Amino acid sequence: MLLALTDMISELTTIESLFLSFRDGTKKPYDVVRKYLEKIETHNAYYSAYQSVWVEEALAGAELATKALAAGHDLGPLHGVPFALKDIFHVTDKVTTCGTVELNQNVAKVTATVVRRLINAGAIILGKTKTVECAFGGWGTNQMTGTPRNPWDDDVHRIPGGSSSGSAVAVASDLAVCAVGSDTGGSIRLPAGYCGLVGLKLTYGRLPNDGIMPLSQSLDSPGPLTRSVCDALLMFEVMDGREGWKISQDYTDGTNNFSSLTRGVVGLRIGTLSASERQHCSAETLDAYDEAVLRLSRAGAVIQTFDNPKPYGELADTNGAITAVEAYYNHHQLYEDLNKKMDADVRARMLSGKQYTAHEYCGMREQRIQDMTAFAAQMRGFDVLITPTTIGIAPDVDDVDQNIGPSYYTRPFNYLEMCGISVPTGLDNQGLPTSVQIVGRANDEYTILQAGATLETMFGRLGIIGS
Repeated sequence: MLLALTDMISELTTIESLFLSFRDGTKKPYDVVRKYLEKIETHNAYYSAYQSVWVEEALAGAELATKALAAGHDLGPLHGVPFALKDIFHVTDKVTTCGTVELNQNVAKVTATVVRRLINAGAIILGKTKTVECAFGGWGTNQMTGTPRNPWDDDVHRIPGGSSSGSAVAVASDLAVCAVGSDTGGSIRLPAGYCGLVGLKLTYGRLPNDGIMPLSQSLDSPGPLTRSVCDALLMFEVMDGREGWKISQDYTDGTNNFSSLTRGVVGLRIGTLSASERQHCSAETLDAYDEAVLRLSRAGAVIQTFDNPKPYGELADTNGAITAVEAYYNHHQLYEDLNKKMDADVRARMLSGKQYTAHEYCGMREQRIQDMTAFAAQMRGFDVLITPTTIGIAPDVDDVDQNIGPSYYTRPFNYLEMCGISVPTGLDNQGLPTSVQIVGRANDEYTILQAGATLETMFGRLGIIGS
C-alpha cells in the first residue's frame, strides 16, 4: 500500500527553487549556505552524514557567490547552491579518507575534474560525506567511522544504502540541497532508493574519473543524488562540462536536453521483468514496481516483458568478481596489513579479490564483452527497461546480512555499461520509501530522464524528513 506523498511533503529546497529565488532576490546564497551549516551543526551528530564540514570555506564561497550575482555575474543554475561531496573525491589540500580511519592524513594534491566543474559553476561544497570503507558495499555500513542513519525512521536505525551513504542521508535529511556520489554496482541508485531520492548512474566513461579514489577502474561512475529529476539533469549538465549560461537558457526555455523532462512516455517501449526475475525482491517492493508499470502503461508507454539473455543474478555476480579483483589491486596494502584498523566486512570482500588468477580475470572481461553484445541485441525492441531499485525496504542495521548484497537489480547495468536512474514511487505501509530503476542504453541518459520525469509527475516528490 502506497501512502499519499502530499501528506509527507514539507519544504522542498531544490536546485530549481534556488535558481529562481537567487535571481529574483528573495534569497541570497550566503543566507542559504549559513542556514545549511547551522542545520548540520545541529543534526549531523544524529544523522552522521558528514565526515568533515568546511564552515569557513563554505561561507567564504557563499559570500563571493552572493556578490557575483549582485554584480550581474551569473555562473548558471548551480551558482550559490550548497552540495555535499562523497569522501572519495579529491579536493586540493583537503583530506580524502575514502571511508577509512587509516587515510585520515591523505591530503589531496588535485581536485577531481567533476568537482572542479561544479565549483567553477558556482556550487559550494559544504563538506565531505561518509562512505562505506573504500566504497565497497551496498548496505551503507561502516564499522570504523559509523553508519549514517536513514532519516525515514526515527525509531529504528535503518541502513541508508551504500556506498554513497552519507551523500544520500545529507540530502534526504536536508543537510544539503544535492550531493555527489559514485556508482560501481549501485552505490548511487541504492542509497537513492532507500532514502527516497533521485539517483542518476551515468554511462561508464561519460564523466571523467580522474581525482577520484578508485574501487573498480572498469566500473566506477560518478553522478548526482538529488530531490528531483530536473535537479539530477542540472547537475549532470554541469558535471558533463556544459557552459552555465547555456544550461540556464535551456532550462528556462525548456529546450534541448530539458525538453526530455516534459516529453512524456507515449509510444516509449518499456521492458519489464520476466517471471523468473520477479522472484528476487520483497512483496512490497514488487507492489510498488507493478504500480509504476501500470501508471506508465496508462500514460501511453508500450509495455512488454523483457527476456534478458542471461539472468541478472549471473551478471551481478560477475560484476562483483571484477569489482573484487580491481578493488584488491587498488587497496590490498591496506587490507593485507592486519595491524591496520579496517572494516572487517570490507576486508573480507576486499581479500576475496586475490583468489582470481590473471587468466580468470581476463576471461571475465572477455565474457563481459560477449554479454554486452548479446544484451544490446535483445534491447533492439525496447527503449528502456524498468526494474525495482532495491530488493526490499531499508532494513535495520542490526539485521543486515553482510554475506549478501542488495544490488541484484543494479550491478548488472554497471557490468553492461548502461545508464540508470532511481526514482521514488512513494512510501510503503511503514512509511518507508519505495522506488524503481529506469535503465537505458549507453549514453542514452536523456531517455531515462524522460521516463523518470514522467514517473515523478505521477508519484510526486518525497519531502524532507527529520530536520
